[in-house]
Amino acid sequence: MTQTPVAPMSMGEDEDSAVISGAVGLSGEEAESPEVHLPHTGRPRGSAPRSRIAAYVALTKPRIIELLLVTTLPSMVLAARGLPEWWVAVVTMVGGTLAAGSANALNCYLDRDIDAIMRRTGRRPLAQHEVSPTGALIFGVLLGSASVATIGFVTNWLAGALTLGAIAFYVLVYTMLLKRRTSQNIVWGGLAGCMPVLIGWTAVTGSLAAAPFALFAVVFFWTPPHTWALATRYREDYARAGVPMLPVVATPTRVARDITIYTWLTVAASLALWPLATGWLYGALAAVAGAVLIVGAHRLYRQTVRGGTPKPMVFFHLSNSYLAFVFVAVAVDTFIR
Repeated sequence: MTQTPVAPMSMGEDEDSAVISGAVGLSGEEAESPEVHLPHTGRPRGSAPRSRIAAYVALTKPRIIELLLVTTLPSMVLAARGLPEWWVAVVTMVGGTLAAGSANALNCYLDRDIDAIMRRTGRRPLAQHEVSPTGALIFGVLLGSASVATIGFVTNWLAGALTLGAIAFYVLVYTMLLKRRTSQNIVWGGLAGCMPVLIGWTAVTGSLAAAPFALFAVVFFWTPPHTWALATRYREDYARAGVPMLPVVATPTRVARDITIYTWLTVAASLALWPLATGWLYGALAAVAGAVLIVGAHRLYRQTVRGGTPKPMVFFHLSNSYLAFVFVAVAVDTFIR
């Protein structure tokens, strides 16, 4: 479970995972504050060394994991038509946290070369030599093994298989194959960040249905515009590292246009859930939230085409709030029906 590509983004945000937490972003990305680096070191000026434990925790990109949990629990509530068995919820959330931590740690291992030269990611443990590459690799594999075993043995093996697939897709397909080769990296890589909704649903029911795929579609279409807004802010960072995010290889107008298109698709997917599995309250809340998000996307587009000063991070933070709101609306609607 990740990020996305979830997306995805760590405060300092990046396209690798989709995050939710006041200032961040399933595919997939985390957003990091700009730092001033000392020559020949990866350590920001004035920062204190982390403990070994804190460095390993940082490898998991904890803030990115928040998005995965925000999407997983409401999916479980919808699947159970109320509160799921407490032990299923706890195990799935813990296993999902381990899975996301595994994917993020392995992402740090594979991207350690570009993390060291990008301003946004210069504080990561491998960039600062606080953890060895071998240690990060072993740590990521152990977390992944623990997550699959935990979810598989305690809930069911369909959920366990989906967990393994999410980790493998994020690491092998997004990080190793797509990220450095195509501007569509986050579109398809973001599939990994959509998996938590399927995992949560199958952990409760042992099977799949149309409703979780509608939620899957919401996260899938949400991830690209969310990430492209962040990548616009850090365009020079990505260009320096040779990562072909869409804002690096396309004009600002093209990026703003695609953000708007995918925003409309996100809202359409959210409304598709209404007749499938939810009631009038969800429909009303999703419609209002969708209208706000669409207005935000069109505002960014107008700012761009009129030659003004676009504010992509305003849309980035708005999209964080939107996704959290829609999934909370799913849970609230389920409880009142």
